[in-house]
Amino acid sequence: MDNPDALALARLLESVARVYRGPALAVELVAVAFLARGHALVEDIPGVGKTTLARAFAAAAGLRFKRVQCTPDLMPADITGVSIWDERDHAFRFHPGPVFGEVLLADELNRTPPRTQSALLEALAEGQVTVDGEARALPPLFFCIATQNPADHAGTYPLPDSQRDRFLVSFRLGYPAQDQELAILAHDGADDAMGALHATLDAAAAGRLRALARRVRVDPEVQRYLLAVVRATRGAKGVVQGASPRAALGLQRACQARAVLNGRDFAIPDDVQALAAPCLAHRVAVRAGSHAEAAIQAVVEATPVPR
Repeated sequence: MDNPDALALARLLESVARVYRGPALAVELVAVAFLARGHALVEDIPGVGKTTLARAFAAAAGLRFKRVQCTPDLMPADITGVSIWDERDHAFRFHPGPVFGEVLLADELNRTPPRTQSALLEALAEGQVTVDGEARALPPLFFCIATQNPADHAGTYPLPDSQRDRFLVSFRLGYPAQDQELAILAHDGADDAMGALHATLDAAAAGRLRALARRVRVDPEVQRYLLAVVRATRGAKGVVQGASPRAALGLQRACQARAVLNGRDFAIPDDVQALAAPCLAHRVAVRAGSHAEAAIQAVVEATPVPR
């Protein structure tokens, strides 16, 4: 696909990579989630670039960035907003919370109590929030990047299955490679690179790219292969609860988005193989001692690929 928006998208990935010096796959997965109208959950220890990645993506995409630092005393209204009495107008005036940004970074989501975590559930699922009984629509391009610390860290609240299911992709960043970490030291962090970053997209172009991703062709044989992978998770070794039909639909949309990133107007089995673990691992339950990513990868390796 050769159009100006696709070329701008390629420049966006390059721009983000100049600021976030970490695995290129992380940048790709964030872009996939955005183009597929989903959301991204990043689990890792503090200090490996989660916030930098989110800020750089928002800036390069030309979208309004908001951040909420999740803490044990955070209240739902701190995310959604609150109505305050206006003495001059003698009426309540709504003051929107950070969820009304176009790119929301919910930092350390699992450090806030379940009640506050649930404030994001409606936003992630329906693109709106209900405050004082009134449903308020979020921006059309609303995109959430949530981060969480590993579950064994002190002061964390496990995300419920219903919350995890609302994220299209989930992945870990890991430590940067040695040359990337040397670059971080050489540039004394990412502040200078962030300040020099210019938007390669705007809201209109981002909307067109999302529409383009939805039109990517997924041939019946690719759909059957995708579904075979999803259904195989339901009886896989070590898995006690397999991926749902909604997970299958999410994986298909992610494959369409990855096709756009790779300049194609059709999805291929490689897309399914590359995205199965990021799209499915957080949506299955495994037995103690098993690892969801390894279980999904074993399923992919055991599922015949269409020729």
